[in-house]
Amino acid sequence: MIELEGVPELIDPVMVAAFEGWNDAGDAASAAVAHLDREWKGEVFAALDAEDYYDFQVNRPTVWLDGGVRKITWPTTRLSVVRIGGDKPRDLVLVRGIEPSMRWRSFCNELLGFAHELGVEMVVILGALLGDTPHTRPVPVSGVTSDPDLARTMDLEETRYEGPTGIVGILQEACTHAGVPAVSLWAAVPHYVSQPPNPKATLALLNRLEDLIGLRIPLGELPEDARAWQLGVDQLAAEDSEVAEYVQTLEEARDTAELPEASGEAIAREFERYLRRREPGSGPGPGPGLATEGGDTSYLRDNPGDRTRPPKPQQPGPEAVPGAETVPGPETVPGAETEQPSAGQPSADQPSGEVSSGDASTGETPSGDEGDEGGPSGEPSAESPGGPGGPGTSTSGDSAPSDGPEGAGGPAGPEGSGD
Repeated sequence: MIELEGVPELIDPVMVAAFEGWNDAGDAASAAVAHLDREWKGEVFAALDAEDYYDFQVNRPTVWLDGGVRKITWPTTRLSVVRIGGDKPRDLVLVRGIEPSMRWRSFCNELLGFAHELGVEMVVILGALLGDTPHTRPVPVSGVTSDPDLARTMDLEETRYEGPTGIVGILQEACTHAGVPAVSLWAAVPHYVSQPPNPKATLALLNRLEDLIGLRIPLGELPEDARAWQLGVDQLAAEDSEVAEYVQTLEEARDTAELPEASGEAIAREFERYLRRREPGSGPGPGPGLATEGGDTSYLRDNPGDRTRPPKPQQPGPEAVPGAETVPGPETVPGAETEQPSAGQPSADQPSGEVSSGDASTGETPSGDEGDEGGPSGEPSAESPGGPGGPGTSTSGDSAPSDGPEGAGGPAGPEGSGD
C-alpha cells in the first residue's frame, strides 16, 4: 500500500466504488465515479500496490512524456476523498480502479481496512451490465444488498443470485461479513450498443446514488451528453429497418412488463423524490444541472404518473428482470461493428450485431483494460435467472454485467453471494 497524504476526520462518510472490467458495461460505472471525483475535486490519498493485484500482461502500464521525461502509469486502484459542505455536510470516499487479476480476498480486506480507519458508514458499489433494454427508454437501475434488514429499510432488493461473479459481488459479500452495510447499484446497458462511453447509463447511476445517499450531485454537461448519445444511436438504428423493428419490439416488451403501476402510492413516491431534488438544503449540487430541472430530460427517468401499466406477462422465472425478455432480433447490423463473444464470455439468444455509438456520444471515455462484456458477475443476465448476460463488444476491461440486481437487465437475479 502506498500512502500519499493524510486524511482529516470525515463527516458521515460513504464509500462509493466502481471497477473497470467485467462489471462495467459501457464504462458506465467507472465513469460515474470519475464524474464525482471531477465535479467535487477529489484528493487522492492512497493507492493499492499494483504488484500485489494485477497481471501486467492483462492490464498493461502506459508510458507518457512529462516535459520530455518519460514516465510510467501503473494500473491500480486509487482512493480519494471529497468534502461536501452545505446545510447537511457529508463526505465521500471514492474508490476507482480496475478489477484485480488476483488475490481478491486480500484486495477486499485492504479496502475494508481503509473503510474502518475512515469510519465509513456504508459502501455503495456501482456496476453496469448488458441487457435486453431499449436505448430509447430510461435506463433501468436496480439496488441490491445481501442484508435483509438493509433491504427493508432502504427499499432495496435482497440478492438471490447464484453463479459466476466479479469483484463487485466479492466486495459486497466481504462488507457484509465485516458488518459494513453495503449496496450495489446496477445499470442495464443495451447489449446492441455496448461500446463506451454510455453517458445515459452513467447519468442514471448518479441519479439513483443521489436518491440513496441524500446528496444533490452536480451533473454538469452529463444530461446534454446523454441526450446527444441517444440521438446518435437513434440515427444509426434508423438506417436499418430490421434494427429499428428490433428496437421497437424491445420498447413494447419494456412498456408492457416494466412500467410501474400508476397507483397513488407510486405517484406520491415519485413526487417526494422530485421535491427532495428541489430542496436547497439537500446537498451542494446546483439545481439547474439536475435531470429534473431545466430542459426536457423526461426520457432519462420513468414517470409512474404518466402511463397506466398494461397487464404484466409471464416472466421466465422468479429471479427474472422485468422488461428484459429475449426478443428475436436481426443477426447483424449493417454498418456496425460486429464481434462474437470471446472464450469464456457469457452469451444469450440476442442479435450479435452491435450499433457503434462511438461518434454519437460526447461523453468522456474512461480508460480500462481490454476484455469481454458478457453476463453479470453475480447479477442479472440476459438469458435465465442467475445466468450470464447478453452478448457485447469488447469495451473497457472486459466489462460485463456483474453481481447485478434484479430489474436491471436481462432476466437473471442479482447477486452478491460471491462465487
